[in-house]
Amino acid sequence: MGVGPSTKETTLHHFRDPLLKILAEDKEFNLLGVVVVGTPQSNSEKYFVGKRAAVLIKSMGVEGVIFSLDGWGNSHVDFENTIRELGNRGVCVVGVSFIGTQGKFVVKNKYMNTIVDINKSIEGIETEVVGENSVSIVDAKKASALLKLKMRRDKNENF
Repeated sequence: MGVGPSTKETTLHHFRDPLLKILAEDKEFNLLGVVVVGTPQSNSEKYFVGKRAAVLIKSMGVEGVIFSLDGWGNSHVDFENTIRELGNRGVCVVGVSFIGTQGKFVVKNKYMNTIVDINKSIEGIETEVVGENSVSIVDAKKASALLKLKMRRDKNENF
């Protein structure tokens, strides 16, 4: 399990990232930036990196995050941990990841209730087509809409 050609985002994809395009154009969001987090090998380092990313994001006064993962499998440990760390700090989070036919995460938490699956293959599997299972404009619009709903719900619950 891990990153393969169809879940790997190319350099061109990063320069034309659909998530950034949608968020930057949406007047309801104040796009503060992009945080790039690595995927360490050891679990203790995975937990450390997720915690530090969440602390950084919270310190910026961020209310909501779209957390996108370029990969799957063992990387979902990092994904789950960072989402949990963000949620524990009161930051609304929507995840974007390849799930496909595996259909579920090996690890999950209560904050993983809004995940956009970027699988595009009919079989629901990782393929040999470079970038086939990368974030699209439609995926970005779904993630944006979910984040808006989640943030509105949380604001209403706090009043």
